Amino acid sequence: MYKCLIIDDEKLARQLIENHLSKIEGFEVVASCKSAIEASRILTSTPIHLLFLDVEMPVLIGTDFYKNLLQKPSVIFTTAYREYAVEGFELNAVDYLVKPITFPRFLKAIDKFLILENGKKEIVNEPRQPLDKNYLFVTENRKQVKIIFDDILYIESVKNYIKITTEHKTHLIKYSISSFEELLDSYFLRVHRSYIVNTHKITAFTKYDIEIGAIEIPIGERYRELVKIKFASKNS
Repeated sequence: MYKCLIIDDEKLARQLIENHLSKIEGFEVVASCKSAIEASRILTSTPIHLLFLDVEMPVLIGTDFYKNLLQKPSVIFTTAYREYAVEGFELNAVDYLVKPITFPRFLKAIDKFLILENGKKEIVNEPRQPLDKNYLFVTENRKQVKIIFDDILYIESVKNYIKITTEHKTHLIKYSISSFEELLDSYFLRVHRSYIVNTHKITAFTKYDIEIGAIEIPIGERYRELVKIKFASKNS
């Protein structure tokens, strides 16, 4: 459950964000504050994962408030003024929402937050432990077939099955792609709801697709930021 704090001097604006969040599972509004000063008391006593922070507020503007926080939760700035967008993104904001905030646009910002959170868990906070073996036996045509992880090029979801393409052949087994993903080491990357790739086999990539030799695999829109983070971490 992600704990959220809403900070906006306009009551209707706070209520709109609360209403939007109520439609999305996994998010809890801890408090809704009309000023940064009021919000400071919440932040010192309660862990917060995500701030919805208005920029134009009395006494202390949102960007200055966020700059001065010692522990910075993820933030989505909200405002009626587009000119603050550059400063918002310089502060590594998840997103910048211009009022009036529609639910589809709000949902897109939440998707960005979730992708970034998943990326942090994958890359920074909770790296997966290496497997104690580099292979797995799977059931295919009533036989137990050995799959060596290093030989896998990519995995594709096909209805109730997954297609595992290796350097030597293709295997079709009855398994969900999400469950199989949990068995793989950290050098495998989910790039689409239907595809996982072996990053050691990638020969080229763009914002929209990945190449493994002559094979082109699409990058899903919801996975682009995670792919970007993954490859940025490899180049740093």
